[in-house]
Amino acid sequence: MDDQLTIEEIYDLPYRDVYHFAIYYTNRRDEAEDITQETFIKAMRNLSTLKSSNKVRVWILSIAKNTAIDYTRKRGRRSFLPYIFNDKASDDPTPEERMIKQDEWNVIQNALLKLKPKYRSLIILRGIKEYTIRETAEILGIPELKVRVDYHRAMKHLKNEIGNLGEGAVLTNER
Repeated sequence: MDDQLTIEEIYDLPYRDVYHFAIYYTNRRDEAEDITQETFIKAMRNLSTLKSSNKVRVWILSIAKNTAIDYTRKRGRRSFLPYIFNDKASDDPTPEERMIKQDEWNVIQNALLKLKPKYRSLIILRGIKEYTIRETAEILGIPELKVRVDYHRAMKHLKNEIGNLGEGAVLTNER
């Protein structure tokens, strides 16, 4: 790679995406922090393998995906409801709205945790983080067609797990 990257490009810009991926993947803030930290340690150690400085975010998210899978295999899963990591809306929701949102999130998170890791990664990247099919394929290291097919299957499994949360559901990004 010819270009020299700044610390900001390696850490600051993709940090939030890596952390969100990890929190959605594990549903635990402490584990997400560990995965995020480990991801950036691995990235710094393997900086020489980065082919293009234009692909930093994709490269780091692919490291995050592999780190999350390894981490959950080692640790197992536990439940914790993350509510702090969401951006604050301009209008503060009422306590009732917060409770409903937390209940819905809890149902979605429990359903996500029941999915196979490859499906969980697809739902997080495509449905929650709204990456394009191409970006998702690059992060996961799979063909775009597989992203399309597996995302459809993952959504079907997720909707089955969610049950009666609602038809169109929260996670239907078809960009």
